Amino acid sequence: MTELLRDDILQLRGPIFVYGASGFIGAALFEKIFAVRKDVYTLTHDARKAWRLKLLDVPAENVIHCDIVSPTSVKGVFDELQPKTVFNLAAYGAYSKQQNIILTYETNVIGTVNILENCTPETVYIHAGSSSEYGFNCTAPAETDPVEPNSHYAVSKVSSAYLIQFYHQVQRKKAVNLRLYSIYGDWEEPDRLIPRLVENVRKGQLPPLVSPEISRDFVYVDDCIAAFVKAALADFNVIGGNSYNIASGVKTTIADLVKTVQEHFGINQEAVYGTMQNRKWDLAEWYGDPSAARRDLNWEAQYTLAQGLRRTYDWQERHQYEERIIPAFQNPYLNPVISAIIACYKDAQAMPYMYERLVKTFNAMKVRYEIIFVNDRSPDNTEQVLEELCAKDPNVIGITHSRNFGSQSAFLSGMEISTGDAVVLMDGDLQDPPEIIPDFYEKWQEGYEVVYGTRVQREMKPHMHVFYKLFYRIFQSLSYIPIPRDAGDFSMIDRKVVKELVALPETEQFLRGLRAWVGFKQTGVPYVRPERMFGVSTNNWRKNIGWAKKAIFSFSFVPLELMSYAGFTLTGLSVLGIFYQILAKYFFAPDTPQGFTTVIILITLFGGLTLMGLSFLGEYISKIFEETKKRPKFIRTIVRKGGKKYQTSEEIKTLVTQQKK
Repeated sequence: MTELLRDDILQLRGPIFVYGASGFIGAALFEKIFAVRKDVYTLTHDARKAWRLKLLDVPAENVIHCDIVSPTSVKGVFDELQPKTVFNLAAYGAYSKQQNIILTYETNVIGTVNILENCTPETVYIHAGSSSEYGFNCTAPAETDPVEPNSHYAVSKVSSAYLIQFYHQVQRKKAVNLRLYSIYGDWEEPDRLIPRLVENVRKGQLPPLVSPEISRDFVYVDDCIAAFVKAALADFNVIGGNSYNIASGVKTTIADLVKTVQEHFGINQEAVYGTMQNRKWDLAEWYGDPSAARRDLNWEAQYTLAQGLRRTYDWQERHQYEERIIPAFQNPYLNPVISAIIACYKDAQAMPYMYERLVKTFNAMKVRYEIIFVNDRSPDNTEQVLEELCAKDPNVIGITHSRNFGSQSAFLSGMEISTGDAVVLMDGDLQDPPEIIPDFYEKWQEGYEVVYGTRVQREMKPHMHVFYKLFYRIFQSLSYIPIPRDAGDFSMIDRKVVKELVALPETEQFLRGLRAWVGFKQTGVPYVRPERMFGVSTNNWRKNIGWAKKAIFSFSFVPLELMSYAGFTLTGLSVLGIFYQILAKYFFAPDTPQGFTTVIILITLFGGLTLMGLSFLGEYISKIFEETKKRPKFIRTIVRKGGKKYQTSEEIKTLVTQQKK
């Protein structure tokens, strides 16, 4: 980095936002600014594909999740951090593989509106436009020349340019549009022309090429970054609302590019043209006129094509291109996705705290995340809180049930719709601390497919603590499968185990038992279970006894066995009693009284045993009856994913199907 650029970066007003920093130019811009100052934030709508940010090892506190299509999401980050300089490099549709037309306009137009709406008159806004805006009028056009867009992407970028002009002229926003030509260099996608060319040059060869007469106006990425910084420091009374060509002004055909490579890198191989298909928007006279940028921004390209290629060559060598960059690009999902599923009932106060602590935890772990709140028809304002969280973060999914089906159904509802490599099950009252998840994650990475929390201590009344301890020991001794002691629902479960649990047909679930029943490699992590942060527990003695009955009658046949043993034992004692009465009458105690007390006690004893046996039998029969009904485990009425809302059964069913892919 030149000293001049460093000095310019120090003059930028902070905090600084870089939208689209998971992309090529955005990552390079963020890297340069972050090397000088730390009040710069990378904003990305999908941290799951941010392979550049992972390799740059960006601190979690500098990565902000923001969906520019969502007004609430944009407003939230602006209100929290109040940026003074905003670089918007978020875009969609520039690459041939980006075919979603609706998303092109949403990102490039609606996203621009959402950001500009939140900029104050003092906020500096620098927009990454495109030379594609000129379309067919591509031969060294001046900024005042007409635009003739030839693609949906070009139309959307032209619309953004007009928006910038409008916001400056009408609302006096400090906004400017930079029309970028063929930027290349550090952090560019390996499947693009220059990175692929340099990669092959390092091996002493040339790659397949498009037609030789196709031309570009190549600008090295450091020059592009300098243009953004200089624009942010320029006089907006002069540049406000304008568009500027960020170009070298040099027309370079593919044949010219190959000749430069051959001369400067000593490549003797003859180029083979036409082996790569031309892009739809490739044109033979595509280059720009940078005179306005030179005049108003005091900017012009400093690096020749040969110099930029050499710097790209050195960058690939320095960053172990084949070992680090290419694998990260080919598999942008290097970091796993963790889906946190939170069962919510009367937990509206705790949900925002749960969200903040989860995001902080996942960012510190440097993993991608998905947070699924399941509103099990809570009577408080859970629905409102859920709507706000979904609008704030596109990685949040909200599920609302038609009635209260219970926490086990809530967990299964979330598991069915989750997409994570592993899921974490949590109660919404914050008694399951998110800060324990890294310990789960460590065990999961060691190869354990189920990692459950073991409650070594509960912050509750002593007699309740004793009750829970006693229950788990009784349950473990009675169950026909090994059940971990003091382990609740709080756990991390691998995707393969989640699929097995979701596929189980039984209607009435006891997940901590089913989790043990399916097997796989399991281990526990000790933790202290804190008190509920807000409100009072929804559990009571009746519910706790119900949980105990559900556990025992779902995973133990001991009650039936006990009745069998009791039946045999009492029958044997009865026979012995008959013999004793006969012997006593005729041999050694002829005066034995025939009292009613014995009869009453025996009737009461056998009557009680009979009723208890029938009740045990009834519990098992009721389970059979419940399972034969085949009713659904839950019914969803609303599913929110980010800012989108699905309400009809068809929409929800389609979403669930998509999530499973």
